[in-house]
Amino acid sequence: MPVPSTVHIVGGGLAGSEAAWQLAQRGVAAIIHEMRPVHATAAHKTAGLAELVCSNSFRSDDKDHNAVGLLHEEMRHLGSLIMRAADANQVPAGGALAVDRDGFSAAVTHALETHPLITIVREEIGVPPPEWDSVIVATGPLTSPALSSTLRQLSGQDALAFFDAIAPIVHRDTIDFGTAWFQSRYDKTGPGGSGADYVNCPLDREQYQAFVAALLAGEKTSFHEWETSTPYFDGCLPIEVMAERGPETLRHGPMKPFGLTNPHRPDLKPYAVVQLRQDNKLGTLFNMVGFQTKLKHGEQVRIFRSIPGLERAEFARLGGLHRNTFLNSPKLLDGTLRLNADPRLRFAGQITGCEGYVESATIGLLAGRFAASERIGEAPITPPPTTAHGALLAHITGGHIDTIDAGPPSFQPMNVNFGLFPPLSSAPDFDPEGRRFGRGSAKNLARKAALSRRALADLERWLRGDETRPAAAE
Repeated sequence: MPVPSTVHIVGGGLAGSEAAWQLAQRGVAAIIHEMRPVHATAAHKTAGLAELVCSNSFRSDDKDHNAVGLLHEEMRHLGSLIMRAADANQVPAGGALAVDRDGFSAAVTHALETHPLITIVREEIGVPPPEWDSVIVATGPLTSPALSSTLRQLSGQDALAFFDAIAPIVHRDTIDFGTAWFQSRYDKTGPGGSGADYVNCPLDREQYQAFVAALLAGEKTSFHEWETSTPYFDGCLPIEVMAERGPETLRHGPMKPFGLTNPHRPDLKPYAVVQLRQDNKLGTLFNMVGFQTKLKHGEQVRIFRSIPGLERAEFARLGGLHRNTFLNSPKLLDGTLRLNADPRLRFAGQITGCEGYVESATIGLLAGRFAASERIGEAPITPPPTTAHGALLAHITGGHIDTIDAGPPSFQPMNVNFGLFPPLSSAPDFDPEGRRFGRGSAKNLARKAALSRRALADLERWLRGDETRPAAAE
């Protein structure tokens, strides 16, 4: 049986890598065009495919009560290469799934390089040639200027942009464990974790106030003229921008002290806590959780060494800032991620307006499946909106309501969350033992568990091709 004609993929990040894998698993040849290392980006450091440029966390792995954990589980059911590599390279992170970033990228790269139906070409693509009749653009938030210009010409609308910031990474052996200690919040365990997976650095009220003042006064990276009107994405705000929103913002955000007890001073609750999470399998590197920043490098070293336990910290990487690009997807893309103005182009990953590693890979997975269906003569069938995949796709391709009649569109990047899912026909009233729920967190957890059960049941029906029969109402 002949192999269907090739699909070209522009970009070898998480979305492009997953798209290529899904195509090849269905017998469709794929060529990945990746510009690194021929052309570098402001954020990438290696030539590896699926390189993680910010955090090393895929966030919660709780498939029963967290939408991103549910997305993990759905991806596993769909044969995701990204999830296979993540599970094989996990490092302790409490209830989260975090990975050794180098091992993860190496695993993805090896799988793609050795697949007989996948070819990797190191080159920059500005304009996809007209003879490429099926193209997946998965260039991510760092799309090259040449391709960005092409997209603007094709769509008739400018791509939107926002800033994304990177957190510093600290060498573990330079952390003072006479002050810091290992503990997960509320001693929660997770994949590969022990319940003591984060390094915690405590601050009292005076130290916290001095730290916030230093953040506000610290010298920041200057912007180019074209960057001054670019907004931040709220899910990845620089820590000093959070501090500008109020003196207590940080201690109710990334520096919250809740669920932690300092074993060095069990009688004294810290006023705020800085957490660091393991960044590689060896456990020699830890990243500062939520500490993405636009502070200049010298200021970062000075200010972050004022944190108790980090007075002698040495940094494997300091924080940084880069400009991200994404499309106004609800207006530009159809339900299977094709560009309305040129349907041979399909888009995947963060450029579509999803936010997060797993979400990016998910849209790559769907783009690959849709393109494969077309190549083998089948009509692409979208996943049910009751699944995490379907809910995220629906938001990107049409779920957003633009309330602005004039001026710039209001579509913004979105993480997967249960707010994107169709509601249950009725909220669960009883726990598994038959006891009636009251109001509050228990009932909310039960609602999330019911949404997750419905999602996985509907996903299995979709995989069997029985997409017309939704799961029974919970």
